[in-house]
Amino acid sequence: MFKFFKSKLKKLSSRLSSIGFSIGNKIKNIFSKNKTDDALEELEKLLYESDLGVKAALELTEKVKEYIKENKNISSEDIINKLKEEICLILKDQNTKEEEFKTTPHVIMVVGTNGSGKTTSIAKLAKYYQDLGKSVLIIAADTYRVAAVEQLNLWANKLNINIVKSQKGSDPSAVVYDGISSAIAKNIDIVLIDTAGRLHTKTDLMKELEKIKRVSSKLLPTAPHETFLVIDATTGQNALDQAKIFNSFTPITNIILTKLDGSAKGGIVIAIYKELGLKVKWIGLGEAADDLISFDSKSFVDALLSIE
Repeated sequence: MFKFFKSKLKKLSSRLSSIGFSIGNKIKNIFSKNKTDDALEELEKLLYESDLGVKAALELTEKVKEYIKENKNISSEDIINKLKEEICLILKDQNTKEEEFKTTPHVIMVVGTNGSGKTTSIAKLAKYYQDLGKSVLIIAADTYRVAAVEQLNLWANKLNINIVKSQKGSDPSAVVYDGISSAIAKNIDIVLIDTAGRLHTKTDLMKELEKIKRVSSKLLPTAPHETFLVIDATTGQNALDQAKIFNSFTPITNIILTKLDGSAKGGIVIAIYKELGLKVKWIGLGEAADDLISFDSKSFVDALLSIE
């Protein structure tokens, strides 16, 4: 088990360092010229534009201001190290802990908007739990999109994982009921529920998530035991808005942050935790089944503030 997580952590560090979302060089340039109020204003703007959010940008800039005031002869590298320290403090409770499953089956509902990478993330989760030696069942409850069901079916066949699906237009809650019933009968360890890609502004669709939760709890009183929100990192501050609205309809336990291998700035991890207290548990770094990496705050912050 330890070797498994160690290899994942090494992969995370390697992949993050190659993404190129680092703001470390920009911060170095700001403070290599001077450490005046103008430089601090530039820092605050940079942090905000890097998707850290208003609260984190203001707080971190103030920390740097105090640090400069108390240490007159510091270098730009010292300032970057100070920022690393402060961001790690913000994210101190973020690191993924070893899984604990108190109920069998352990039911995880996965939600998110269209295009966030939700369906692929479910396949990656299935592979992850399979690698832990767990039996897995996928419930394809996105009955509005045939392509989503077909995609999950292909993944299930590839990974040799059970799947419960239905015809287009079927009641998603009925599919969930059948799926959880099957999982109980077969003594399955993990159940992953795929839900339709919601537009987070559509209240009627959000209420359907509540219905799925009610149906799940009829079979297992505490189900779903976790609800993962899949967020596209490239959407920046829109991701924070999505998290707020989803969390108001169905309390989110963890975030899966996808597409961090493209143009994402990375700071949204900090904004989501600072604003909502929601942890990023997983990072998606590609399309392969094993491209779902456990979040590690130190590796993430080192990559975010790295200097070439």
